[in-house]
Amino acid sequence: MKRTAEWPTLVLLALTYGTWVAATIWVSQFSVGLAIALCAWAAAQHSSLTHEALHGHPTLNPVINAALVLPALSLVVPYLRFRDMHLAHHQDESLTDPYDDPETNYLDPAVWDRLPRWRRALCRINNTLAGRLVLGPLLGQIGFMATDWRLIRSGDQRVLAGWLLHIPAVACILWWMTAVATLPIWAWLISVYLSLSLLKLRTFLEHRAHDCATARTAIVEDSGFFGMLFLNNNLHVVHHLHPGVPWYALPTLYRAGAQHYLNVNQGYRYDSYLDVAHKYLFRTKDPVPHPIYRDGQDR
Repeated sequence: MKRTAEWPTLVLLALTYGTWVAATIWVSQFSVGLAIALCAWAAAQHSSLTHEALHGHPTLNPVINAALVLPALSLVVPYLRFRDMHLAHHQDESLTDPYDDPETNYLDPAVWDRLPRWRRALCRINNTLAGRLVLGPLLGQIGFMATDWRLIRSGDQRVLAGWLLHIPAVACILWWMTAVATLPIWAWLISVYLSLSLLKLRTFLEHRAHDCATARTAIVEDSGFFGMLFLNNNLHVVHHLHPGVPWYALPTLYRAGAQHYLNVNQGYRYDSYLDVAHKYLFRTKDPVPHPIYRDGQDR
């Protein structure tokens, strides 16, 4: 039976855009602080919905899905680049590989050994939760754009197309912020950075270095605010095993087979993001150089 459009996702899209619009033109008139908070939530929620779109939701048509998340609320990541990198990330046998996993924070030990001391210090700070929330968006964006610039200069047309298609996605937001919105530009930019920080909370420990590929992906049993904000991707091993399942079905899958998923990922689990913060707010989760990377292979 052909799947119809997924109404929970469509409703959440409407709520997300509605909140962002209301914050930028109405809420900002009586509380800039509240408007910043709402815009940050909306941009982070939009990013989670963008993740749904590239996995085939809420429709079966990839063009419609891309169009539904076209406005770049989080500003800095082109949809096509996100799509290509994230689908490459879903090659589980390459998870955490410093070269083959585009979403990893691990470095090749040989590269690490050549870094100057100040770069190593920044990387170590970025490997604490506090550092990831404060510095992570900036460091991640610099690294991402530098890599893409090198690819474009080497003639990668796919990467270039991703950035060119990003222009209208950014242009519609910039038009709104300069021609319609009452929220000051500086406040909006703060909200964008905060939204990226929220997303760094989710990605902070989604994956770890491990000999077994399925044991590299975490479960954070948080079904509250962050579970909704991240569209249940805190149950990350469930998503990796069932990447085509929509966000609202992941908790049911997990509840029906919790022990199975914990066996699969060898107990890589946290109670909540509060638990994560308690353990790693000012402590490094693991080393920056990949601990089991040798000669181009995980062992």
